Amino acid sequence: MKVLWREMLRIRRFEEMVASQYAEQEMRCPVHLSVGQEAIAVGVCSQLEPEDLVYSNHRAHAHYLAKGGDMTALIAEFYGLENGCVGGWGGSMHLMDLKAGFAGSTPIVGGTVPIATGAAWAQKLKQSSACTVSFLGDGCFEEGGVAESLNFAALHQLPILYVLENNLYSVYTPLEKRQPPRELYKVAEAMGLKSLKGFGNDLEEVLPLVEQALKWIRSGEGPVFLELSTYRWPEHCGPNDDDHLGYRPEGELQRWQARCPIQLAQVNLGIDEIERSQIEAEVKQEIEKCWQQALEGGIPKAENMETNVYA
Repeated sequence: MKVLWREMLRIRRFEEMVASQYAEQEMRCPVHLSVGQEAIAVGVCSQLEPEDLVYSNHRAHAHYLAKGGDMTALIAEFYGLENGCVGGWGGSMHLMDLKAGFAGSTPIVGGTVPIATGAAWAQKLKQSSACTVSFLGDGCFEEGGVAESLNFAALHQLPILYVLENNLYSVYTPLEKRQPPRELYKVAEAMGLKSLKGFGNDLEEVLPLVEQALKWIRSGEGPVFLELSTYRWPEHCGPNDDDHLGYRPEGELQRWQARCPIQLAQVNLGIDEIERSQIEAEVKQEIEKCWQQALEGGIPKAENMETNVYA
């Protein structure tokens, strides 16, 4: 469990480094940070096998790192360098690392959900033991392709886990202004999927839910939908705090920060400040080393534009 706490801290410190360096304007792409949501990525990906596939969305860094993606290659991708995970052509929102089983992310809301569903269909046709994980946000429930994907997965009993990171907002608009009163996991349940719900900031609550879901999937019982409540701390897109804009109720951000997944896990695991300081130093050293190595990459060459294009 302490290894998982370290991974959450690693992801947090990595994204804080992204935020601190972004003002230099050398990362020529938008960034969507997952600060405050780390327990979900780690809780899910820590229980996956190397051959399992993960598909993500615009807020993909945590998923990428938690699945075993290369940190140096991720940093280089932000800077548009040829040693990036997709050769410097994709930026923050178009990530892929097939060696790690990270099959792709896109900024299109709900865009990877049908693709992940198709991958699960392929796994079933091949009689593979692997499963697919599709990370999605609450805004995806306003996209028709998501409903169609859930229906198809339930109909064909596909080996896929849909993980809804419900952080309550789509850009500046709260969930209650976009959708009628309902529990989203119940929508998936009504479509024929086994569905679970939990508090996504508590690693100890996330882990058994994911374990149960994967047990069902791997035993051939079809797709599972898992809704996990959480909250993003920074602005929707970018490195800054935007609480002054007033779209969040006063005090809401602070209440969620008091439920920090990293602090909660530290207390639950009994990690003292001496141990934390040691791990902090190790993580800092790793990130700085990866950053330095990433910036040694060159500019992508025009003749390599189609190297990482799939059709």
